[in-house]
Amino acid sequence: MSQTPQAVFTDKAPKAIGPYSQAMKVGNLLITSGQLGINPETGEFPLTVVEQAKQSLANVKAIVEAAGASMSQVVKTTVFLKDMNDFAAVNEVYASFFTEPYPARSAIEVARLPKDALVEVEVIVAL
Repeated sequence: MSQTPQAVFTDKAPKAIGPYSQAMKVGNLLITSGQLGINPETGEFPLTVVEQAKQSLANVKAIVEAAGASMSQVVKTTVFLKDMNDFAAVNEVYASFFTEPYPARSAIEVARLPKDALVEVEVIVAL
């Protein structure tokens, strides 16, 4: 297993909007950058927080799979929310992407997300 970090890229998730990689693989870990709910085909955001959460997690899943892993290998997630009042709605979407045992998770309300997104998700995966 290489300890040299390797960038992971897939065109099934949005390209980075800055100087960063979609994910980095090092040793037995994959660490993704935060994924907004941007549709990689159109470059646009869905309108609702539920749709953005679905797209954000679909983007995460595409990156995880591009690294040769599956969502069942996700051990930690961080969910950034523009409004904590959206927690229950995002939680329902989130639950459709994971099965027990669920990954550890943090959920944080933030003042603002890139491109004024409503939700962003990042994960750590045990490879």
